[in-house]
Amino acid sequence: MDHLQLLLALDLLYQSSRWSDVLVVGAAFCRGPSLSTAVERRRLKLDYVGIALLAVGVGALQILLDKGQEDDWFGSHFITTLVVLSAVCLISLVVWEWFEKAPIIDVRMFKNFNFASASLMLFMLGVLLFSSLVLMPQFLQTLLGYTSELAGLALSAGGLVLLIETPITGQLTTKIQARRIIAFGWLALSLAMFYSTRRIDLEMSFSAATWLRIAQVVGLGFLFVPITLVAYVGVPSEKNNSVAGIANFMRNMGSSVGTSLVTTVIARRSQFHQLRLVEKARVDNPNFANAAEGMAQHFVKSGLGRHEALGTAYARIYESLQRQAGTLAYIDTFMVLSVAAAIMFFLSFLLKKNDPGGGVHVAE
Repeated sequence: MDHLQLLLALDLLYQSSRWSDVLVVGAAFCRGPSLSTAVERRRLKLDYVGIALLAVGVGALQILLDKGQEDDWFGSHFITTLVVLSAVCLISLVVWEWFEKAPIIDVRMFKNFNFASASLMLFMLGVLLFSSLVLMPQFLQTLLGYTSELAGLALSAGGLVLLIETPITGQLTTKIQARRIIAFGWLALSLAMFYSTRRIDLEMSFSAATWLRIAQVVGLGFLFVPITLVAYVGVPSEKNNSVAGIANFMRNMGSSVGTSLVTTVIARRSQFHQLRLVEKARVDNPNFANAAEGMAQHFVKSGLGRHEALGTAYARIYESLQRQAGTLAYIDTFMVLSVAAAIMFFLSFLLKKNDPGGGVHVAE
């Protein structure tokens, strides 16, 4: 049905209320595909091998990321098997898709440095976004004793800032080169993560946690839209669907890897710092002995026996030691995220220039 027929059909429906007219027009729109269209669909070849390799590889990767820390990673035969399975499937997927005429994922697009860099940035964006989204509420609940509701309230202001920034950034892309906006976003994010290493402590107030979360998301608002825009720069228009699919895939995988990464780093660094702090918590250390004796005296005055009071004092000191080790682990994790964002900041200057307001055309 051409445009003239469509207009006539709409006019018919407007002027008539008879069900017969409605059925006639509906039948015109609901006609089945022509013979040539059906033949073309039969000729369409699906990449079943690529789909199978992608499903098994990514599925195994998601499971091992979710269960890795819980099962002690390579200390578990199950996790080791998933690692091997995921690696074999994903490597085979790349090789298969490289030679496939109708690939489910066009891996040849990664030969384009700009697209490959944008994909890496989207992956890292997913890592940093979900890492900070996991770190802050976990820190507030496990070490500061916040309820889930109170921790959510502390993070909610950051969501509002991100909601306001996104449309503003979209307008900026029509006036400023996307790579400059991206560089600013990564720099702001790196500085925010470094600031978090200085601000995180066991005496942080609710307002301080709220402002810290706001600082952490300011840079994120300048990254979503520009990086997505840069991913299309220099890519033929017929590849737009592939760009969108790969971009979403990279960001989603980054979120999974980021969540698994921070939980592992926190657990391992907590153990590391706890061992270092325990070395100082010895009876031959006068500071430790004086602290334990002072606490024991306090518990004795509260009605406990001497032996029980001393045991309670040791338990309280150990609890404090664990919390301090946990805090140091969070500081280390934020430092890793700060360095990762800084690397992306320098990579931003290697991206191609786009024409602001000119879509995804490369600037001369």
